[in-house]
Amino acid sequence: MLKKFSTFAKKTIAATALSCIAITSVAAEDIRIGAMREGTAWYVFAATLEQMIESLGGANLEVIARGGGVANPMVVQSGRAEIALANVASAIWAAEGADVYQGKKAPDIRALVGGLNSVYVGAIARQDFLKERGTSDLKEILTSGDPVRILMKPVGSSAVPVAHMVLESLGTSAAQIKKNGGDIIQVGAGQIADQMRNGNADIYFDTILKGHPTITEVSLTVDVAFLDLPKETQDFIVKHGLSAGEFGPWFSGQDSPTIGANIGTVLIGHASLSDETAYMITKTLIENADLLKEAHGAWKRFDPTKAWLPENTGIPLHPGAERYYREAGLM
Repeated sequence: MLKKFSTFAKKTIAATALSCIAITSVAAEDIRIGAMREGTAWYVFAATLEQMIESLGGANLEVIARGGGVANPMVVQSGRAEIALANVASAIWAAEGADVYQGKKAPDIRALVGGLNSVYVGAIARQDFLKERGTSDLKEILTSGDPVRILMKPVGSSAVPVAHMVLESLGTSAAQIKKNGGDIIQVGAGQIADQMRNGNADIYFDTILKGHPTITEVSLTVDVAFLDLPKETQDFIVKHGLSAGEFGPWFSGQDSPTIGANIGTVLIGHASLSDETAYMITKTLIENADLLKEAHGAWKRFDPTKAWLPENTGIPLHPGAERYYREAGLM
């Protein structure tokens, strides 16, 4: 599954992981990890973990190159994957059966490694639209009653429920946006840049990471600005398992840090995952954190000493993961 790593990178990962064999072992079993499509930071994470674990001669890891922050908790709950990457926020929403899951719950998901990176949801607007409106204040734009066309990915992206939270926090909704003559446009990642370039959308909501390929393309081919979330929105999202924080400047058109919604990243597993396997996966990631950081810039700020903290996991730890953290003296 690891198609995009160099031979050198593979050998480096293998050599480092093999050095752990004496202290890390698990009975061979098949483990599927829910990630995202190839080329994303989540795919690189999963592929790196695959190399680490398979080099130990234990579990066989299969990367599922689809899914997303909202979908993956239910992928684990349903048994379609044993472990998966999720957002801290979406893990909380799934466990609680929040509206985004239409009443469905994921009571059997457990945290393995949290605090992997910060993932922000932010708003990006075309500069010519902002000039036309005479403001870059997101609250003013969304509550003015004037038409605005909002672009986002389809349902399944973590940006979608956050975008609706933004609207709700300001006393409006998708229905009201449409009533005002605007629109909610939802397309796949491959169509987003064209929608912005062709002037078919005014404001674009997405998850934002440094080096994000779609946002990089948008920012290099469209004159855009990154908009701060209003104070009302920042207060609102905190009540729904998120936090507000600054990201960037990372892209063309972003001259200073921008305030977005931080939805975080956590590796989760099913409660039925054996304690030994959960222990092994947690140990492998914590003790090889430097390899993970080298694999993709998105993981460079991962602090393994804080991977167990409730604010970084959102949901209860798997007993096998908790045992590792206690034995390692981190808890």
